[in-house]
Amino acid sequence: MRPVVTTPADPSLAELAPDQRLRRLELTVTRRLNGLLHGQYRGLLPGPGSEPAGSREYRPGEDEVRRMDWAVTARTAVPHVRQVDADRELTTWLLVDASASMEFGTAELDKRELAVAAVAAIGFLTAGVGNRLGAQVLRADGVRRFPARSGRTHLLGLLRALLAAPRASGPGDRPGRRPSVEPPELADGLDALHRVANRRGLVVVVSDFLDGLPDDPDQPPPWERTLRRLAARHQVLAVEVTDPRELELPDVGLITLVDPETGRHREVCTSDRRLRERYAEAAAAQRDQVHRALRRSAATHLALRTDRDWSADIVRHVHAQRRLAAAPAGAARGGAA
Repeated sequence: MRPVVTTPADPSLAELAPDQRLRRLELTVTRRLNGLLHGQYRGLLPGPGSEPAGSREYRPGEDEVRRMDWAVTARTAVPHVRQVDADRELTTWLLVDASASMEFGTAELDKRELAVAAVAAIGFLTAGVGNRLGAQVLRADGVRRFPARSGRTHLLGLLRALLAAPRASGPGDRPGRRPSVEPPELADGLDALHRVANRRGLVVVVSDFLDGLPDDPDQPPPWERTLRRLAARHQVLAVEVTDPRELELPDVGLITLVDPETGRHREVCTSDRRLRERYAEAAAAQRDQVHRALRRSAATHLALRTDRDWSADIVRHVHAQRRLAAAPAGAARGGAA
């Protein structure tokens, strides 16, 4: 008989040491994403740019009225629209949610790890000469601020800080215990970001967007107003991070559910089919509430799940955004309708 040789399974991202995780993330972005997302000035939100580049005559049916150059139109008595060039220096501001609700995960990654992967993709894809990256991290012990700087060393330092961010419950803590320090809210982080993001650029919010979500689905969440103000000046990308167990419950008998933000416990019997159905319906309504708030805020929405290939989801998102950016204005409006 020949001996059976077994090769060790490839460790998951969560099982690797911090430096190994950063190396794995960098290789994934530079080899896989860069290989599929061609172009010197890559981005998760391709757009027309914001640098002024003169004016030209208005083309009915092709140009948007909001791009009218009224000064040139008044001087020449002929309708003109503003032309812009793509920005060559991009400032990206990140707001990363590292609160207790982001510590949940039942797949290869938890939501916190997936948030780090999203930040790595954004950082490496927007890196370039003159481009800068700044961040604010909402942690269980307060807000950690990173000034806008350029360079790979700065990005790796931000990613290491995200991986080392303290958890709301340590290994020796009682599960669900309320934190001694009141954690910052998403709305407060957006307000602080709005104060520092003075130059027009890219704003990326990585969160599950469950913070402060009202029970009444017709009421806006507290973070929607500031997110809308940011979208009026910047390109805003909302990266929504979810886990499959937040959307449906498996049939595994009696379990104890713990709210990581409040510490409340509740025992439920998942063998009850009707209970599982009500849970799935409530979870779907909650996610729909988040999606409608993001849509009202005019933010571009990128959904990532812990049980899916996050790099493939990012590739699909970028390609979809590029198709929208390349489509004529009339076709885009017709498709949105």
